[in-house]
Amino acid sequence: MDASSNYYERKFSQCTLMGLSSADAAIEVIEAYLAGKPAPRKGKRKASDNDADFWQCAFLWDLADDSYESLPFSLALSNYLRQERVASFPLLAHVARVTPNVVWRSVRYSGLVLRQESLRWGEIKQLANTQPHEFGELVRICETFRQAHMERHSELESLRCQLKQLSPLELLVNSSLYAFENLLPDSVSESDGGIETQHCWEALNDILLWRLGLSSADDFRVTEEMLGSSLREHLSPFLFPSPEFARDHLDRYRIFGALVSAQLEFNSFMTRSVDAFCYDDGIRFEFSGSELVIVERDLRLRQIWEHNGEKLARLHQYWFYRAVQVFMGSGLAEAQMGRAENSEQNQLAYIKALRTTLRLTDVYGLGESLQTETGLRVDLFQALLSLELMSIFYHVDFVMPYNDYLNQTGSWQQALSRLAVGGLMEGLQNRFPITWSEKKAKIESIRPWTVSEAFPNGLAKAAEAILDFWTSDLGGLSSEMRKQGGTKSPELFERPILKMGRYLFQLPWMTSVQNNSSAAINNLRRLGARRAEARDETARIEQRLAEQLRGHGFSVLPNYQPVRTADDDPGEVDLICFRDGHVLVLEVKSTYLRRSLKDAWLHKVTTLRKAGLQLRRKVDAVTVALDSDRELASSLGIEEGKAVQDVRGWIVDTSLEHDHEHFSGFLKISVEEILIALRDDRHLLNDPAGMFAANGPSNSSESSVVTSLYPNDFSAERFINVIENGLVWESCEVQEQV
Repeated sequence: MDASSNYYERKFSQCTLMGLSSADAAIEVIEAYLAGKPAPRKGKRKASDNDADFWQCAFLWDLADDSYESLPFSLALSNYLRQERVASFPLLAHVARVTPNVVWRSVRYSGLVLRQESLRWGEIKQLANTQPHEFGELVRICETFRQAHMERHSELESLRCQLKQLSPLELLVNSSLYAFENLLPDSVSESDGGIETQHCWEALNDILLWRLGLSSADDFRVTEEMLGSSLREHLSPFLFPSPEFARDHLDRYRIFGALVSAQLEFNSFMTRSVDAFCYDDGIRFEFSGSELVIVERDLRLRQIWEHNGEKLARLHQYWFYRAVQVFMGSGLAEAQMGRAENSEQNQLAYIKALRTTLRLTDVYGLGESLQTETGLRVDLFQALLSLELMSIFYHVDFVMPYNDYLNQTGSWQQALSRLAVGGLMEGLQNRFPITWSEKKAKIESIRPWTVSEAFPNGLAKAAEAILDFWTSDLGGLSSEMRKQGGTKSPELFERPILKMGRYLFQLPWMTSVQNNSSAAINNLRRLGARRAEARDETARIEQRLAEQLRGHGFSVLPNYQPVRTADDDPGEVDLICFRDGHVLVLEVKSTYLRRSLKDAWLHKVTTLRKAGLQLRRKVDAVTVALDSDRELASSLGIEEGKAVQDVRGWIVDTSLEHDHEHFSGFLKISVEEILIALRDDRHLLNDPAGMFAANGPSNSSESSVVTSLYPNDFSAERFINVIENGLVWESCEVQEQV
């Protein structure tokens, strides 16, 4: 191919003509390739054309070791190893001879470990033949992982095969029985070691999604007759034992339990072995004799991931205390909420809903209402309060009596039986491990929660909108999975009302103990990332951050567009802030809560890495503009002739992943850290009243000490020092969550 027709060769030449070194020019070109440039055009250019052009570039043969060892090149090489259409083995072999560790890293990042039918895996085996010392162990490790994966997957498939005849509804019934037996807090003794609840939820979720992927539309046309038949066969034998029931239900349930165990083992293997091998740079796998073991390479990297979990726990406390402050200031603390016997629980539900509302509005830019997928508008606080009230209802009416019966009988089946019979004796109440109702009835049960001055009897339309907000249509999801395969699937806790046909199902064990704050955030930011209102919410994050900074004496200019040049378009600058001679250039990102190492790593090498590159161009452009554009300087309150001390950039993200790391030299921090630093209320991170302590609330004056981050008053210099040195997180002790 003529070099002049190759975009990457042309870009490399242009960069060198502009004065960049060969190494810097190569990185610029690699970044363009990683960014998908030139963009594919339907009928004219495909992504594979980019692969073909890039891996033919002559300059790739002449890079210095440090260029090969850069993260961009490793990511580019991992792209090569993920695709099949383009082969460039001579170049791969060259890189392997010069810097074998880069090939190791790129193999890990590519996920090739479980794609050993790939042509690229054949190339890695060729390297092992010619360089056995460098790559023999890599191949051996990957083949060991593949064998272990095949064994676990085979076990999983064998058990799935035995339960394929179960409908999605019947799987939910078995899941609920399993959860009451194994997951509810008081049902597992400490001596048993227990089962980590979150991992079990994920396993049950994976089992349901597996079945949805195999289902047809008929599986979701749940009629009254079908519902009755499924419950008689799969639930009644456990709640109302009788000789007339065959023992098939026990055998089936035992197989289901084995399936959950196999799914747990498979998920654990994928997370702790495969994903750790691929994405955890803090460890390495190596053989000790015939055994594959983990060796710590960088303890600090592993501690960062654990520290993020601690930060999330602290933030959970922080927003709860913020909600308590608002609640106490509203005068509602003295008011009775609902019936006298329920008032205290209702107040707690109100505070928890207020907690999540504050977080969603202050951090994620939510408004007072939002539109559901069906087009109805839902009041945000009412939707959150309704879920909290559901949680309390299931906890008080299901979980608490179940645990009492369990302690009395020592049998989970007898406890469930007593729970169900007790409900039937109390006015035919449904106290089964899975509950169901038609939509109209569910709306009526929620309507009292929508009472307001304007609607003293509640509003059915508001209740319907709340239902829509929390409902996952399993039939629709199944159809999407069959058509698209890669659709974003809700986790059970994100939308906990499950629709099949005309019925809405709920799982009491889950709704009673789930983290409703996380459910709301991920419902909106993960599943609802493409909502029409999401763009407006991102803009409000920037607006509200600007308001907070202005309240502390900063001049703030939003959405500044630096001058575009023939060589570069820096793009719009989210926020430029000035005070006391210091200029802050902020790049704001809005994402969701991640729980897996893989998702956090992807966030790092995509969103955050790109943000660092964007910010570098924007900081450079703003620095130039402050000298040349008097209008810009004036809009920030910079007096003519007064020098700016420094211009620094921060990546400000709604997520905590990779906090206080640097991308292209720029610090990444969370929106919440900035808000806490500006409000100067970091003491709320440390459970000052002991509400989250194992021994209950504390009156200790020591726990209530408030130490300001700004002992000598607020200044830009001190604020920058607080943020860049992580002082917000100093002296915080993580307690159990409420």
